[in-house]
Amino acid sequence: MKFKQFYLGCLAHASYYISSNGEAAVIDPQRDVTQYLDEAEANGDTIKYVIETHSHADFVSGHVELAKKTGAKIIFGQRANTEFETLKVKDGDELPLGDINLTFLETPGHTPEGITILAKDNEDPTGPLKMFTGDTLFIGDVGRPDLIGSKGFTAEQMASMLYDSLHDKILPLPDDTLVYPAHGAGSLCGKSLSSETFSTLGEQRRTNYALRPMSREDFIKAVASDQPEVPAYFPVSASQNLKGSADLADLPKPERLDSKQIANFDGVVIDVRPNAQYGAGHVPNSINIGLGGQFASWAGTLITVGTPIAIVAETEEQVDEAVMRLARVGEESVKGFILFADYDGDTKTVEQVSVDQVNQKLNDDTQFVDVRRSAEHAAGHAAKTINIPLDKLSREIDQLDPDKPTYVICQGGYRSSLGTSILENAGFDHVYNVTGGTKAWLEAGLPSEETAAKAAP
Repeated sequence: MKFKQFYLGCLAHASYYISSNGEAAVIDPQRDVTQYLDEAEANGDTIKYVIETHSHADFVSGHVELAKKTGAKIIFGQRANTEFETLKVKDGDELPLGDINLTFLETPGHTPEGITILAKDNEDPTGPLKMFTGDTLFIGDVGRPDLIGSKGFTAEQMASMLYDSLHDKILPLPDDTLVYPAHGAGSLCGKSLSSETFSTLGEQRRTNYALRPMSREDFIKAVASDQPEVPAYFPVSASQNLKGSADLADLPKPERLDSKQIANFDGVVIDVRPNAQYGAGHVPNSINIGLGGQFASWAGTLITVGTPIAIVAETEEQVDEAVMRLARVGEESVKGFILFADYDGDTKTVEQVSVDQVNQKLNDDTQFVDVRRSAEHAAGHAAKTINIPLDKLSREIDQLDPDKPTYVICQGGYRSSLGTSILENAGFDHVYNVTGGTKAWLEAGLPSEETAAKAAP
């Protein structure tokens, strides 16, 4: 058996390549599929199956393009309402892949059509099973049950399905079964995912809060409560994955814009440079979503799919990367770009300040905004901060006084820079980005507070 995990940090997404005797399968592919084609060529394999554990909400998959380029069959669970040719599998179905036997389990709960795949290597019959759980079972968590309310199920109904999937299908398997989920820490498909990208079922039995012995009612309460807000692009991506997406190469190329065009752009201007460069000078009314962080997730969360987008970058390579990463979350409306060195119009700045500087300047005439998620803030934060999560900042901006100097902090300085750009565009004249973030604040021993336990839910 040949096996490889592809981990995409920007979306905290894991996809998988598995092959035997020249036949390969790709599980939960990302939008850009070149790496799977390269892997097949390097191994002398033919990709036979493209398998989706469910209709992903947090990214747009490249299953249609990959199947078109390889002749592979696309596999979904039998409940998936796909609009392209699909091999539907039901509970207990098996398919050969060289000397590997693939067994499919229907495991609804995160979505109705969710499946889990067991891979047994017949050349190593005593070796552990590999289990690809999609968003049913994560490392340290389980899939959230509240993403498909528009399909006629409540979060409680989905959580009840998830309870059955875990207890009837997954937990009876041996402790040495290897668990390979579709996401890790940072994904919004769960609330307490581990940074580990694989585990064993035995280890999860011991450490995963959702697998501890509990009643169905307690399980439903545990997994359905305190979930982060659902980004607006999630339902769009889930729908797109059932329709199928265009090849990346077929998307329109953005045009090079001049300074006047970018200054008057009718849409959203994204500056993809690091926060220090953005702070030193940027196009007015742009927002800073740096390529160095979870760029695609934040773009999809804050920008309505279909909105015209223009990119400000240092290089054309950064523009290309931004366009591709936006397409991964269904943002396919990038109309133009400019390299900042070519921009000769008016600029604005955002001062980057250290935690020590902020601590010295705070008083009754300033405001200190923490844009991390509520659970992060509750677990430990700089004293005197107002917690307005970044995805809610535009809607709850009336909590703040635009005339007061405003310091914005997150965990490390990435999200806070985006927060300063939102505030600047809303008319705040004196905004400051706190470099190093809460991590630096706590490490410096500056005044802090904690309003909730740090334990897993």
